[in-house]
Amino acid sequence: MLKQESIELSKWRIEKAKSSLQESQNNIDDESYEASANRSYYAVFHAIRALLALEGVDFKKHSSVISYFRENYIKTLIFDKEYSNIVGKAFEVRGNADYQDFFVISKEEVQEQLNNATKFVNTIEIYLQEKYVSK
Repeated sequence: MLKQESIELSKWRIEKAKSSLQESQNNIDDESYEASANRSYYAVFHAIRALLALEGVDFKKHSSVISYFRENYIKTLIFDKEYSNIVGKAFEVRGNADYQDFFVISKEEVQEQLNNATKFVNTIEIYLQEKYVSK
């Protein structure tokens, strides 16, 4: 893939992440808390995939995307370990909300998930903007 194509794909994915943040907020407003947890997770996931697009890397499994992020961006200290924790918690909560019978999540918990996802996406977007300029 050409560099410009990688940049365009990365930009598209970060916009998708930001759209997921808005959907998460809309779900909170509608009191659809499980759906909000799902959208917060996908905001984080799409932001990670925006990073991977610049490298021409992608995976079919979510766990592989997360592992790659941790190996190449957390362990190398590009991003603080806090961002690994945000990913892990978002993945866990989304899994519980989507797949566990009788799982109940509070408005406060999903608001925290959204706040963390927003911080994550904003940090990734700033990093990507710097990379777009340097390419």
